[in-house]
Amino acid sequence: MDPLGARSQFVEVQNLPTWDQPQGVQDEVDRKSQLTEEDDQLANQLNSLESPFPFRQDINSKIVLFNGDVALLNCTAIVNTSNETLTDKNPVSDSIHRYAGPELRDELLKLKGCRTGEAKMTEGFNLAARFIIHTVGPKYKAKYRTAAESSLYSCYRNVMQLSKEHAMASVGLCVVSTVKRAYPLEDATHIALRTVRRFLENHGENIETVVFAVSDVEEPVYRKLMPLYYPCSIKEEKISLPFLPADIGNAEGEPVVPERQIRIAEKPGNLEDSDLGLVGSHAFARMEGDVDKQRKLILQGQMSEAAQHKQHQRNYNRWLCRARAEDLSDIAALKALYQTGVDLCGRTVMVVVGRNIPVTIIDMEKALLYFIHVMDHITVKEYVMVYFHTLTAEHNHLDTDFLKKLYDIVDAKFKKNLRAFYFVHPTFRTKVSTWFFTTFSVSGLKEKVHHIENLQQLFTCILPEEIDIPPFVLEYDTRVKSINPVYETGLI
Repeated sequence: MDPLGARSQFVEVQNLPTWDQPQGVQDEVDRKSQLTEEDDQLANQLNSLESPFPFRQDINSKIVLFNGDVALLNCTAIVNTSNETLTDKNPVSDSIHRYAGPELRDELLKLKGCRTGEAKMTEGFNLAARFIIHTVGPKYKAKYRTAAESSLYSCYRNVMQLSKEHAMASVGLCVVSTVKRAYPLEDATHIALRTVRRFLENHGENIETVVFAVSDVEEPVYRKLMPLYYPCSIKEEKISLPFLPADIGNAEGEPVVPERQIRIAEKPGNLEDSDLGLVGSHAFARMEGDVDKQRKLILQGQMSEAAQHKQHQRNYNRWLCRARAEDLSDIAALKALYQTGVDLCGRTVMVVVGRNIPVTIIDMEKALLYFIHVMDHITVKEYVMVYFHTLTAEHNHLDTDFLKKLYDIVDAKFKKNLRAFYFVHPTFRTKVSTWFFTTFSVSGLKEKVHHIENLQQLFTCILPEEIDIPPFVLEYDTRVKSINPVYETGLI
C-alpha cells in the first residue's frame, strides 16, 4: 500500500504463476489440446533421441512469462534496453524513466554510455526494483546476422552474469533490441530463451526467479517458442525436438561460429587405404531406403496421394530429428553452407561454396543432415541459392546419386519456396551435367537454375552488399576479367 492507502501499481513477482504452473484453466486446456494423437506417435518415435533442452521442473519453476510493463515488477533488478549513449526513446526505456524519476537520467550520464552487448547497472531509485541493468542490443542487418546474434547473446548473458555476481534473487527481463533496431522478433526470442536456460543450468543455483516481461505483440511468440527450451513434460520435450532451430548454441547458449578446421589437401590420399575406396561402403550408401520403398508402393498404386504425403512427411521428420540431435560441428566448420542477405525481391539468400566440400573425406550422411538442419527454418518462406563452383576440383563434386537422394528426402517446402538457383562460374561439363540432372532425374527444378558466368551478372540479382563472397571467388573473378575483357559481358 502506498502512503495514501491506495493499492500499489507495482507487481509482486512471487505472486505471478511460474512456467511449471498452468496459467489459468484455458492455458491448461490449450496445452493438452496441442498434444494430438500424431504427437503421441511422434514422441514414441523420438524416445531414443536426447533433447538438448530436457524437461527440468526445477528450472521451469524459476521462469515467469509476464504480459506487462517490466518497470512495474517488484524484483531485485529489471532490465532496460537502450542505445550506446543510454538515451534511447522506446516504450520500455520511457516507462522505466517515468517510474524511476529524474535521478536515473543523471546517474546514466555518469556511466558515459554502454557498448553493444555490454551491461551496466544503476540503482532503481523510485522503482520497486532495487537495481536497473542497462544493456544495448545490436542493430540488425541480414548480411551481418552472425555478429548480431553474438551481440544479442552477450546482452542476455551479461545481464544474467551481473545478476549472479550481485547475488540477485530475481530479475525481470524486457525484450532486448527494440523494433527500431530491426531485430526479427522470433530470432531474438530463440536467443533470449536459450541463453537464460543455459545460464540457469550452469550458474543459476542462487537465482530464484527470471521474469520474461513481454507486450501483447511479443507474448504469442514467446508462448510458441518457450516449450522448445522449457518443456513442461517429457512428452512435450520429445515433440518439440524437431522444431528447434539449426543453431542451438554451445553449452552456454552462445551462437556457434566455428573456424574452419579441415584443411583440404591438393592431392587427397590413396582412397584404397580406407573404406571410402570401396564402392557402396561409405556412409551415404548405408542410408535408409524408405524413400525408395515409398516410390515402389506409389508405382504399384498402393498409396493414395494423402498417404504418400504423410509418409514423406514422417520420413522427413525422422531425418530432421536426427539432424537436431547429432553433433554436426565438423560439417559446420567447413563453411560450405551459410545464410547471407536478401536478393532484389527481398528473399533470403543461401550460399553454397563448392570448394569447401571435400566430398571424398567427409561423412556425406552428416553433410545431408547438416543441410536439413540449416535449411529447415529458411525454407518456410521464399529463398534463393547461390552455388559457387569456382576453382572446385574432382574431390569437391557432389555426385548425382547424392543430389537425387537429397531432393527426394527434403520436405515439399524446400522445392516450393526455392525461387532461383544461381550456378556461379560453371564449366561446360557442369552445364551438361546440370541439364541432364534437371531434365531426367528431378522435376520442377530446371527452370529455376541460372548459370552465372561472372559476379557482375550475379549483382544484377543480388546487390554486392547483400552477399558474403569468399575472397578466392572475388580474386578469381577479377583475374579472369583482366585476362578476358569480354568475360564481363558473360559471352564466354
